[in-house]
Amino acid sequence: MGARAQMSEASIEMLERDDVLALQQGKLASLGKRLAGSREWRAHFARAGLKPEDLADRHALEAVPTLEKSDLRELYPFPFLTVPSDTVQRFFATSGTTGLPILFGFTERDVEVLLRGQVGRILRAVGIGPGDRVYQGYGYGTWIGGSALDEGIKAVGATNFPIGPGRGELAVRWVADHGYTGCSISPLWMMTLIDIARRQGMDPKRDWKLRVGVFGGQSVSKAFKDELEAALPDGFMAHNIYGTTEAGGPILGVSCPYSHERDEMHLINEDTVLTEIVDPDTLKPVSPGESGEIVITTLDKEASPVVRWRTRDLVRLSERPHDCPCGRKGYPLIGRIIGRTDDMLKVRGVILYPSQVEDIIAGTPGTAKEAWQIYIDREDRVLEEITVAVERRRNAELTADQIRESILRETHSRLGIRLNVECHDEGALPRYEAKAQRVHVRTGDNS
Repeated sequence: MGARAQMSEASIEMLERDDVLALQQGKLASLGKRLAGSREWRAHFARAGLKPEDLADRHALEAVPTLEKSDLRELYPFPFLTVPSDTVQRFFATSGTTGLPILFGFTERDVEVLLRGQVGRILRAVGIGPGDRVYQGYGYGTWIGGSALDEGIKAVGATNFPIGPGRGELAVRWVADHGYTGCSISPLWMMTLIDIARRQGMDPKRDWKLRVGVFGGQSVSKAFKDELEAALPDGFMAHNIYGTTEAGGPILGVSCPYSHERDEMHLINEDTVLTEIVDPDTLKPVSPGESGEIVITTLDKEASPVVRWRTRDLVRLSERPHDCPCGRKGYPLIGRIIGRTDDMLKVRGVILYPSQVEDIIAGTPGTAKEAWQIYIDREDRVLEEITVAVERRRNAELTADQIRESILRETHSRLGIRLNVECHDEGALPRYEAKAQRVHVRTGDNS
């Protein structure tokens, strides 16, 4: 199987865009036939006067109603499950912070063929393969991250050290003693590990052997990523990855060695997950260089497929989405995740995303890039005031007042609004092993 499968995989990755679209078209037609056997899916398509079989015409996809969490919660506990429950190997759950998590089933093929192949492609794109020792730092349980990376590491023939998040004092010792060369981990947790190592008298740049990492679960600025790379061995490359449970895992996007510097990712599994970048208000496709919401359709997944799932993640389509020296012309380039439509704040009429604040903090000397918070006083996020809390590094050259003034100046200059800024001593704000919660409602009683 090996050589032939590898040749086939390599040829798929180098397809022209028209060939990828043709693959998608054939799989859309097959998906429609499968969904036609589901009462729930037939009812969903009927809302637009359609049948699942209409997917044989690609243009029909644009008329299919989008899916949101409210649609799936109405069908609790196993929404749109398209296979008998006794053929489901396992369930993964969304990581949403409100309401009951939504469960998605995976058959044996979904896990051991589809997911393994998708994550394997992600890891090969960044250069992880046989001979690498990988610190797998994503979480387990019903969250898909850790289990998905386990499958990908197996696919590329690397050695897996499935430590997961936490146990920082031990983890930094093992990174040095075991000689890990790759990692899959939250960027915030990696920055915390670097700090722990330094407190133990270790220099990650000198004492660790890491050369490449895949970082997901939290979108961070290029300034943050640059600081991370500067703290690790020379040549270390921090690659962004992106995915969702609804898509089938952290399988949608990854940067290659060429797109890494442009802070862009390839939608590298578009032959198995069709991706639309649309205006969140009109749901019409955006043009190159414009920002929009990611909407996904899973083409090959047997259990719990989705059609036009609104991720609520906002991203910019590259100005040249099909032009990368790596040769993956069929797999569009997107920028890092800007934010989520449900993360949006409106401050005195100005639209603001937490990622914009993070960009400014990451570019301010002397701040702890992994520790910051936004405090608001209203759940509806239509605000008159907003407070940003940051930390000053212990050995920073700037004083707390200078850091505060710098952030005030930059936010007013770049965002057009004046914020309240608090500057705390290092260690005052929470750290996160996985996805960070940046926006907190704070009442007058606990401020």
